[in-house]
Amino acid sequence: MTDAEVPRQPNTFALWREVDDTRIRTRLGGIFYLLAWLLTWAFSTEPGSLMFIGLLGSILFAGLLAARLLHRPDGIDSPEQLQRWLDRHWGLILLTSLCWGQAHALALYSDAYAGSQMIATLATVAFATAMTFNFAMRRGRALLALALLYLPGLAVMALHWQQMHAMLITLTFYLGYLVLVLGRNHREYRATLNLELKLLEQQSQLDLLSRTDSLTQLGNRYQFNNLFPSLVANAVRQGEPLALVLMDIDFFKQVNDEHGHTAGDLCLSAFAEQMRKVFRRDGDALLRLGGEEFGVLLPGTTLAQAWDLAEHFRQVLETEGLLLAGQRLELTTSLGVGCFSSRHDDDADAFFKRVDGALYRAKREGRNRLVAADH
Repeated sequence: MTDAEVPRQPNTFALWREVDDTRIRTRLGGIFYLLAWLLTWAFSTEPGSLMFIGLLGSILFAGLLAARLLHRPDGIDSPEQLQRWLDRHWGLILLTSLCWGQAHALALYSDAYAGSQMIATLATVAFATAMTFNFAMRRGRALLALALLYLPGLAVMALHWQQMHAMLITLTFYLGYLVLVLGRNHREYRATLNLELKLLEQQSQLDLLSRTDSLTQLGNRYQFNNLFPSLVANAVRQGEPLALVLMDIDFFKQVNDEHGHTAGDLCLSAFAEQMRKVFRRDGDALLRLGGEEFGVLLPGTTLAQAWDLAEHFRQVLETEGLLLAGQRLELTTSLGVGCFSSRHDDDADAFFKRVDGALYRAKREGRNRLVAADH
């Protein structure tokens, strides 16, 4: 997954991070369970006489290995899908731990494995250590996996206290150490994840600032330049209409000259707020393109629908003006409107120039009017 595909929602990102870490850390683990079993079987007292159980164990651990490798989180992105993948993969991890715990117990219990008991025990210690350091993201599940790995062998050692008490005491102390380390690793993992979430939030805020006009809180020219071509491409691909409205505040320089730049800024903010009242559908993209020039992108909107909205906006502004500091400011706007046409527009730039030409004609013909782009 590339940086562009990394989820931005905190909850989804936390699950995605855990899925990615789990996938990476579990990828090779199944191989070592299989190798450990093969060594335990090969160095038993009489491997030939244990052919059935040896092959059965080999098939079991090979199957678990294949299940881990085949269970990939490809094409999942929703929190529900990510959580479902984690639950299923942890099921494989716990099942593998259970199977190895039983294999270790068998090696300690049966005299047939006298020559490989130490191999099985060292493998158990290695698997438990790996579990502690690699899967601390879910402390409760990791503790359960440790229990499944460790406790069957400890139970057999307890049954053979006289012969195995030294190993039992040593492994019990080591298990206690692993539990303590698991808690510490869990806290460190959560702290690292929280830091990533904070960095993600800061990155999102910076991205929002880079795409937002600070005065009006509308999208800025940078956002328009990124959004407009993609909406045009989507309109072509989906065969759906895409309308564009461009507008200029008429004689805005006079507002600055007569009332001051502070009033000019208030005028721009109030103009943007009036835009939000008219162009208020979820899919509408409202933008300040620079100075007193504004634009609205209207996906799924025909020319007639866009004309009605733009004309309604012009009439409301002409009738009501803008309220600045408790006083009414008479204001009008000139507008150009058009709908993308693959017959007339080779690309997004051609579409923009066609609508911008309509806006220019509205200003040239006396302002305070709406003009449709030429077909």
